[in-house]
Amino acid sequence: MKDSNLRIGIAGHGVVGKKRRKILDKISGAKIVAISDKNLKNRILSKKIKFFGDYKKLFNENLDILFISLPNKYAADATIRALKKNINVFCEKPPARNIKELKKVLKEYKKKKNKIRLKYGFNHRYHDSIILAKKIIDSKKYGKLINLKGLYGKSKITPFSGGWRTKKSMAGGGILLDQGIHLLDLMKYFCGNFIEIKSLVSNDYWKHKIEDNAYVIMRSDKKVVAMVHSTATQWQHQFRIEITLENALINLTGILSSSMTYGQEKIEIQPKLLKNKKNITMKFKKDLSWKRETTEYINSIKFNKKIFNGTIYDSIEVMRMIDSIYRSDIVWKKKFFSN
Repeated sequence: MKDSNLRIGIAGHGVVGKKRRKILDKISGAKIVAISDKNLKNRILSKKIKFFGDYKKLFNENLDILFISLPNKYAADATIRALKKNINVFCEKPPARNIKELKKVLKEYKKKKNKIRLKYGFNHRYHDSIILAKKIIDSKKYGKLINLKGLYGKSKITPFSGGWRTKKSMAGGGILLDQGIHLLDLMKYFCGNFIEIKSLVSNDYWKHKIEDNAYVIMRSDKKVVAMVHSTATQWQHQFRIEITLENALINLTGILSSSMTYGQEKIEIQPKLLKNKKNITMKFKKDLSWKRETTEYINSIKFNKKIFNGTIYDSIEVMRMIDSIYRSDIVWKKKFFSN
């Protein structure tokens, strides 16, 4: 009898790869058949799952889907190899080290004429506070969007072992590419594309060849202004977005994560100062973002559904934003692109 399960491979079985595996193990119709990781400590002992030290060996297997959670240097290469083999791909962020690499992915993807499902892991879109904020903005219940301010900060660039995130050749960029990419994606998600970007970028504290702070101001094609601070010198981790509408202010604070260091995830709606108007606050206790995102992707393949979040085009746009931020600061442009 033919196996009707979707045969899945996982390239990179570190913190994120393991998280995806645990979710996939609970999804009906999904079957993990092969895993790769260069660190033998991440080996999984199972007679039903093959384990390789090199992700390239995964492409000798009969796979329907490949989940990629490799260091940034290998993300685009693994994605292109999978596309050439007609394997559906889910790749964690960032999609590549830079937009030049991602454009090579796009070129290969276009050859498939939408027959392959390619999705990128922008899981912040699947958090409850973000979902609710998006609904409120789109409903125009409180009028049109005026501006946004966002802060996403942690205390260092290397949250996991290995240290490759501090190396430009491996990572491609610093805190902006690693974590700030989520904040930029959400700004784009809330208000559309940004056509004007100004920035100051620095590595003055940690002294790596990649940024530890990026200060950004942007204007969208709808004249919405957004300010963003992506930082690796936030000693008490923070996630915060302020959304100003014509008749209300929406505050998103905290984000549920595996580290649980960003505080309680909540949304507060502050109506414009009018009589009998009260603030509304909602708190969220469970992070369902990873499960929602992974399940949605598997279902897009099982039921031939279109990808709406984390598309290659979403990724191209956010990588364009990052490239513009790096180049907008003349000092950083000279320092970063000359090395």
